[in-house]
Amino acid sequence: MTVLAFENIVRYYRNGHNVLDGVGFEVQAGEVVGLLGRNGAGKTTLIQIALGVLRAQSGTVSVFGLDPAVDPMAVKQQVGYVSEDQILPEFLKVSEVLTLHRGLFPGWDADLEKELLTRFEIRTGAKIKELSKGEARQVALLCAVAHRPKLLLLDEPAGGLDPAVRREFLETSIQLLNDAGTTILFSSHYMTDVERMAGRIVMLHSGKILVDDALDNLQERFSMVLLPLEDGMTEERARALPGCIAVRRRNGSIHAILRMGREEGLQAVRQAVGAEGIRCETIPLEEMFIELLGGQP
Repeated sequence: MTVLAFENIVRYYRNGHNVLDGVGFEVQAGEVVGLLGRNGAGKTTLIQIALGVLRAQSGTVSVFGLDPAVDPMAVKQQVGYVSEDQILPEFLKVSEVLTLHRGLFPGWDADLEKELLTRFEIRTGAKIKELSKGEARQVALLCAVAHRPKLLLLDEPAGGLDPAVRREFLETSIQLLNDAGTTILFSSHYMTDVERMAGRIVMLHSGKILVDDALDNLQERFSMVLLPLEDGMTEERARALPGCIAVRRRNGSIHAILRMGREEGLQAVRQAVGAEGIRCETIPLEEMFIELLGGQP
């Protein structure tokens, strides 16, 4: 079942810059998709379009078969959302925030609320403005998941949190997934978090999708070849290699990312270049992120 679908999404601002330029992909029920990209790549914009907060200039978005801009309440009752810059009303007590959310969501689970209040050691009598950043984010997560949403949208939810709180945050999200089969789309700059949670990676660059693949496939289907700066090797020659999708000059050699596995990539490069001293390696997610986005024009 398709839970979330983007089709040819275009979103630009007044200066004519396309933040999203024809982005399209689907998220199926039970999937956990990590949305990666540099700051300004359009991750937050895409999530806000899914929420109905922003509208695309062209293209369509569907959440459970509904347009979030046309049926915002029907969509939001099935969706949980947490972001790094999310602001809860600072003048309200935690208990008042929870009362407000109970009224908004008919499917609110009082037992889950109680479990998370205990797990996070949240002070319900405290005002939001009296909480630390981590405590406020935990309240936001509780509000996002206590109605057991079918879709959870997380936009840098653990940004700025210390490692212990971040892990607790992630484990709660994973527990929700395991218990209820919740679908999750989340953006994060913490690659270890992405590797722990995601089953699939969608990477945005220059308004388009650069990578869309299962996490387990990335090491099998992508590799990095290290080309010595000899025999007239240049970045232009490297870009012409079979399957090459990104090139970066670094530490006296050229790093080229190939859309093929290590053994296949090594053979292809040796046939194309005919040079010795070539190394081809599998590439961890964080290195792939750095090399891919660093090697794009």
